[in-house]
Amino acid sequence: MQVLVRDNNVEQALRALKRKMQREGIFREMRARTAYEKPSVKRAREKQEAVRRARKLAVKRAQREGLLPAPKKKTVTRSRSA
Repeated sequence: MQVLVRDNNVEQALRALKRKMQREGIFREMRARTAYEKPSVKRAREKQEAVRRARKLAVKRAQREGLLPAPKKKTVTRSRSA
């Protein structure tokens, strides 16, 4: 994984790196690798993740077909400081 540092702005590059790592699931994988996971626990977790993905896909499909209302869009309110 690679992040470019522009104008010696290391903080911004670090935030971008963390965002990329989060998106790729590296933090989750590191946490999972810290301790041994029994095969039965691993199967149960993977099955649970598959169910969650299937549910999420079904909700999105139902929203696309008009069976469920679309999610509410978040409105960002910005306050102006003097």
